[in-house]
Amino acid sequence: MKKIITIVGARPQFIKLAPVSRELRKQYKEIIINTGQHYDYNMAGVFFEELDIPKPDYDLGVGSGSHGKQTGDMLAKIEEVIFTEQPDAVLVYGDTNSTLAGALAASKLHIPLFHVEAGLRSYNKRMPEEVNRVLTDHVSDLLFCPTEHAINNLKKEGITENAIAVGDVMYDAVKYNIKIAEQNYSLGKFNVEKGSYILATIHRAENTDDRARLEAIFTSLSRLSNTIILPLHPRTQRLLREQGLFHLIESSDNIQIIEPVSYLEMLLLEQNAMAIITDSGGVQKEAYFAKVPCFTLRDQTEWVETVEVGWNMLVNPITQDLAELVKDKNMPIYKENLYGDGHASSKIVEQIDHFFNEKEDV
Repeated sequence: MKKIITIVGARPQFIKLAPVSRELRKQYKEIIINTGQHYDYNMAGVFFEELDIPKPDYDLGVGSGSHGKQTGDMLAKIEEVIFTEQPDAVLVYGDTNSTLAGALAASKLHIPLFHVEAGLRSYNKRMPEEVNRVLTDHVSDLLFCPTEHAINNLKKEGITENAIAVGDVMYDAVKYNIKIAEQNYSLGKFNVEKGSYILATIHRAENTDDRARLEAIFTSLSRLSNTIILPLHPRTQRLLREQGLFHLIESSDNIQIIEPVSYLEMLLLEQNAMAIITDSGGVQKEAYFAKVPCFTLRDQTEWVETVEVGWNMLVNPITQDLAELVKDKNMPIYKENLYGDGHASSKIVEQIDHFFNEKEDV
């Protein structure tokens, strides 16, 4: 039985891992490495329990740090695991430092590399995620793309072989888990009713590290008349306090801070919100899956399709009035899902089979 090392380390990757791992383990030996990029239990460990993901075979415990130090520490430790396990391939997800470290380790050791969620581009090199995406795609042997748009992005960069549009594994995960979320959790915990609140998540450096943007965002949130449910990222909370802006939350009657929630609780909150305000890539898509209007506090998005069909709006919080945009938003008719049929994971494994069969035939 062939052996595949899967590398994860951040919240969105745990979500993507779950459906793919279920399919992969039907015919491959999977070794899971958790880099520890997200090390808070509510931000990481809880997913392994909720999503029934096998316990990682390796916990690297890298934690936070500068991009260079974090990626370098991961690279060294992942390389050690590859030497020990001697896998037939390495599988990485998304666009984090864990992704890049895994990609570099595999490519330098001449181990086939498979990239789930390939071909995404924001065309903003100031975003570290964009650098990670581009570099990972250019050393990957199989590129699993969520959309045809992603395929076209790769063609522009000269990548025309082994790029396959399989659909989005996050849609697989949402379809599988939303019923579980509804059975196990209730909005009563948050003292809100369906359609009565706005869900907000703010964590990206382009917003949190820019005082003017951070102030504009939370000023706009405080001006909204609806209840704002805000799972406050620890880093965002720290920066709000350091910048002297936490009073914008404390003086507001409508912003309800909650601890970072589990994935299933997040799905429930997304499914029942009247609108979602975020700077998260994953939450943008989950809002679309939930048929809830999304306002993305970024200048670009890798999920351009959601903007093109009108279910997602890019908002500059300094130059645009977020509160007015939310109040006045009219939603288009929801058409077919843009991200596949919910069977991306099985299609990924089929393509991995094909890859290995072709190698054996040579």
